[in-house]
Amino acid sequence: MSTDEERKRAYKAFKKRLKLARLDDHSGLSPGSKTSHIGGITPPAGHPVGIWDELVAEGKLKPEGHGIYKLANEI
Repeated sequence: MSTDEERKRAYKAFKKRLKLARLDDHSGLSPGSKTSHIGGITPPAGHPVGIWDELVAEGKLKPEGHGIYKLANEI
């Protein structure tokens, strides 16, 4: 069981890593669409594994399988 502060930091780190992954994908030099197709990511290291399950239980993240999560409020 983690504290509210730990979950808040982990969620913020997850959102930041997802944003950076999408920006990296979006800035590619390939021709065509410049929209990112990244929906989920592997959670950032440095946080306990169980914290991601707690964030799923809170309804903030959704598991995609194979250790990948996405934001719950996205389609």
